[in-house]
Amino acid sequence: MTELAALVLTSGERDRGVPVDRVVFAMDWSGEEEPGDLAAFAAGRLRAFGADPTGLDTAPVYGAAETDPALSRGDLPTRLLDHVAAALTEAGCTLLLRHSGTDSYEVLVAPTTQFAWTDLTHEGCPVRPWGSASEPTLTSLDCPACGDMLVWELPPGETLADEHCDCGTPLFDSTGHPLPNITLHA
Repeated sequence: MTELAALVLTSGERDRGVPVDRVVFAMDWSGEEEPGDLAAFAAGRLRAFGADPTGLDTAPVYGAAETDPALSRGDLPTRLLDHVAAALTEAGCTLLLRHSGTDSYEVLVAPTTQFAWTDLTHEGCPVRPWGSASEPTLTSLDCPACGDMLVWELPPGETLADEHCDCGTPLFDSTGHPLPNITLHA
């Protein structure tokens, strides 16, 4: 049995040989198939672990999204995940994501333990708590002064605060945000 199975399956599920993939909820990057699918999945997992699924209703998230002019496609799923993760935390559980390299969110629920949540994998893919530090971030740009292409691989939490090009052109402010004349590559 993998460490992940010990975390995301109940003892009864483990005894019956339920595979981890049976307790994964996949949500496309653009949103749920039907409103409330993610909450229903999380509520089912909470009940399986013997916890109360109070606070999982995602209707307030949808309501707020309807009036947000800045909301763009793909923003709603992260808001739903934030909301569900907070409700799971209140219930003593953790929202986990399996990072398989697809454009879907592969969601699991585990009771919160003293487990470090590091180096956890399933079928070769990393599994991390929602909102935790992820892989290094690749940042690149062309210097507006000299035209050199600059590339950085930043570990989680590290910024490019006060970074300059080799030609001396300032690129980022003291908080790590690009200066107004700087365009980052997508």
